[in-house]
Amino acid sequence: MHIPKKGLRALGIAESYAGRKESTLAGVVMRKDLRIDGFCFGKVTVGGMDATDTVLRMIQDLDRRDINVVLLSGCVIAWFNVTDPGRIADESGIPVICVTYEESDGLAMDIRHHFPGDEARVQAYRNLGERVPVDLGGNRTIYLRAAGIGYADAARFCRDFTLEGKIPEPLRVARLCARQVFTDQSLR
Repeated sequence: MHIPKKGLRALGIAESYAGRKESTLAGVVMRKDLRIDGFCFGKVTVGGMDATDTVLRMIQDLDRRDINVVLLSGCVIAWFNVTDPGRIADESGIPVICVTYEESDGLAMDIRHHFPGDEARVQAYRNLGERVPVDLGGNRTIYLRAAGIGYADAARFCRDFTLEGKIPEPLRVARLCARQVFTDQSLR
């Protein structure tokens, strides 16, 4: 992948979660010049373990060969629904970057508290590995996990896609879309 290329495309996937049985995922395909040229949507079970399959289905439903990176807003979504970025990268052939925004001691203790005896979920979380801090400049730090792409390229990709604040644009727009879809569904 040639990171400086203007035509690079990211699929940013974010959720709208508000304590329901399902959480809405929205995906936005965005070029490096910030033009949007695609959307996709999915549902994951709150407290389930179906996030990885849903992300893979969203990628498959788009049926695009021009997506260079999948950006996930977090590896653990919808109340401890753990994604597997390595599996997503392997099965889709597209590198994956999981982005989080706050320093933390991790979630293993919380998972154990809310899902006693669910060692498979704890292990899925541990398999994610450590997050790597990335300085975006201006006293802004994000934290990355990456699969299928080196951390230096993942950091550059996130810097290139972040206009202001610390949320890369594909994730910011995906989050807005997910919230709107949830709001529209709530009105029915």
